[in-house]
Amino acid sequence: MSETAAPKSLDVKKLLKSVLAYGSSDLHLVVGSEPQIRIDKELRPLNLAVLNSKDVEEMAYSLIEDKQKKDFEEYNELDFSFELENIGRFRANYYRTIHGIACAFRMIPIEIPTLDAYGNPPIFKELIKREKGLILVTGPTGSGKSTTLASMLHEINLTERRHIITVEDPVEFVHTNIKSLFSQRDVGSNTASFASALKYALRQDPDVILIGEMRDAETIGAALTAAETGHLVFGTLHTNSAPGTINRIIDVFDGEEQAQVRAQLASSLVAVVSQTLIPKIGGGKTATQEILITNPAVQNQIREDKVHQIYSQMQLNQKETHMTTQTQQLIEKLQKGVITKENAIKNSNRPEELIKIIEAL
Repeated sequence: MSETAAPKSLDVKKLLKSVLAYGSSDLHLVVGSEPQIRIDKELRPLNLAVLNSKDVEEMAYSLIEDKQKKDFEEYNELDFSFELENIGRFRANYYRTIHGIACAFRMIPIEIPTLDAYGNPPIFKELIKREKGLILVTGPTGSGKSTTLASMLHEINLTERRHIITVEDPVEFVHTNIKSLFSQRDVGSNTASFASALKYALRQDPDVILIGEMRDAETIGAALTAAETGHLVFGTLHTNSAPGTINRIIDVFDGEEQAQVRAQLASSLVAVVSQTLIPKIGGGKTATQEILITNPAVQNQIREDKVHQIYSQMQLNQKETHMTTQTQQLIEKLQKGVITKENAIKNSNRPEELIKIIEAL
């Protein structure tokens, strides 16, 4: 079957605009396929012609500047964000496949949602009032981490006069100064790296620092230091549970450094929110948020290398601690008829525990 070229009228800006009308989260342009969009976690092809390598290259290069094109041709990877007037804001990743350039676009709301808009728990408004410490929002790609963090910063912006520095790759949500002052930095364009930006951030009189991704020991170490020295630090990791997040941070460091990191985490960690988006019955998505909030018992378990006991601690006195497990949230949504049993099990970080509870109901 011969490859059909996309029609000349297929313009990537028009395509992005039309995709928004579907309520899609992502657009994919890949050679050998018609454009595809993601709705409620499922990819769906659009009723358009199959793209060839020239089609994708022309659409990709129409959105970037010469420097970005040069970087992409040198490294075969490119991350950036952009805004199209009267259309919306997008995060993009260009990469190369065996057939040519491919593009993934993520839709970013221009209007930053409030914490209340997505039904986040009231404890979030208390957490963001902290003067110092580390708050982590974790989860797989596409789990809404960036949206939750943007909502937290937006709440600070509405209520506090603080200097907020964000370091992202790339910058996603663009904040307008309301009560707070924002300094948003794009790794690659405005700073060499997360670690470099964090090193100098402490000289820029910040109250709050957002780290788009805590991906290496140097960045994590700098984040812990900032959280210990009187700053409220927000960060993300790709982990699927709150206790697992603590283990991931510790495991990034060499054995002889781990005792010190455990001590730093025990004293500076405020909370971990581990988030997953799950398709709802009837369409749309719902978030489950496993919430760990440090207290003296959790601090001791981190310090004494007993992270495996934290999950049990999360299940105790929850009305007082405001903690919850993902399993509890999944059961609650199942009982309310929000999600299917199949999707609950598929997205669970403890499927055996979940199945046992379902069978007992």
